Amino acid sequence: MKNRPQFYRFHQGEKVLPFADTEYENRLSGLREIMASKGLDAVVMTSMHNIAYYSGFLYCAFGRPYAQVVTKTETVTISAGIDAAQPWRRCYGDNITYTDWERDNYWRAILSITGEGKAIGFEGDHLTILQSDKLKNFLSPATLLDIAPDTMRQRIHKSQAELDLIRHGAGVADVGGYAIRDAIKVGGREIDIAMAGRDAMELEIAKRFPDAEYRDTWVWFQSGINTDGAHNPVTSRKLDVGDILSLNTFPMISGYYTALERTLFVREVDDASLKIWEANVAAHEYGISLLRPGVSCADVTAKINTFFAERDLLQYRTFGYGHSFGVLSHYYGREAGLELREDIDTVLEPGMVISMEPMLTIPDGQPGAGGYREHDILFITENGNEDITQYPFGPDFNVVG
Repeated sequence: MKNRPQFYRFHQGEKVLPFADTEYENRLSGLREIMASKGLDAVVMTSMHNIAYYSGFLYCAFGRPYAQVVTKTETVTISAGIDAAQPWRRCYGDNITYTDWERDNYWRAILSITGEGKAIGFEGDHLTILQSDKLKNFLSPATLLDIAPDTMRQRIHKSQAELDLIRHGAGVADVGGYAIRDAIKVGGREIDIAMAGRDAMELEIAKRFPDAEYRDTWVWFQSGINTDGAHNPVTSRKLDVGDILSLNTFPMISGYYTALERTLFVREVDDASLKIWEANVAAHEYGISLLRPGVSCADVTAKINTFFAERDLLQYRTFGYGHSFGVLSHYYGREAGLELREDIDTVLEPGMVISMEPMLTIPDGQPGAGGYREHDILFITENGNEDITQYPFGPDFNVVG
């Protein structure tokens, strides 16, 4: 047993990354500027979103820890033996594989890069209490600093390469939306309609990105009472005439999330529902008009709140009106500093990407019951915004089946 390695390098095949090497060098340069300003010798990142952002590697944990260690001169991903050389092929920089025959070889691999007694940055919103204790025991850091807020602020500002990928993602989401619209019919099940959208998107991603890894693309297609929550999962509920529908397509491309969300009705829409729907569409259009450089998230939120309050609808709002896009998913990542909420004072700047997605939920039993939501993705530009979502919203196009 003592002759077996605690960690080693297993590199085979050619590297294939979502972006050019210069993109990762620019991101790492930004991180090293943060490190220098904070007096850090190394950063130990553990989250899926930061490791994907700074290296290109999106790990599959399955209960195992992963990391990326960045020093003034090195960037090294730390991965489990079960993945063999795939992490090296999909990361920018070096990769070390740790073995599992001895507990905590993961931390020994990290220690081999950082050394003991250094000033270490970590992700306070991700590192567990258990792993935090091990970091202290193995690395004996001179100082520890949470760098999660700083990395989040860096990720909020998109490069041109990121904007190009996000634009593709919005186009793929539209493809899924049209496939779902075509599949909607009376008696159809949510699950079958959702699969039509997911399959169309995965094929479209493969066409646009032939060298990518394909995973995590999904659809939430909800009907009737199931529309009341934005994140309600798909069921086998069958559609009936007059049902309110919520179409939500989510293509995932190299860790980057995009989305299309639309309200629809099956064949017909009653007057009470139409009134609510049209009010939410009007709020959506108004919200889009507010997104421009120099405006704070809180200011945008306050104006949409007033819009709904004047129509006696604010009490039916269920969450904030939009959020940032980038390396995120429904189970990792979040650029919480760029959300359209009352308590976020971030000022919009060119190069940011944000959604507009007002939602109203009318309780069951009331006229117009159901959840109404429209969602577009906007690039903040020098003079305003660019809406990169093309699938139409509103009653003229979305009474279907």
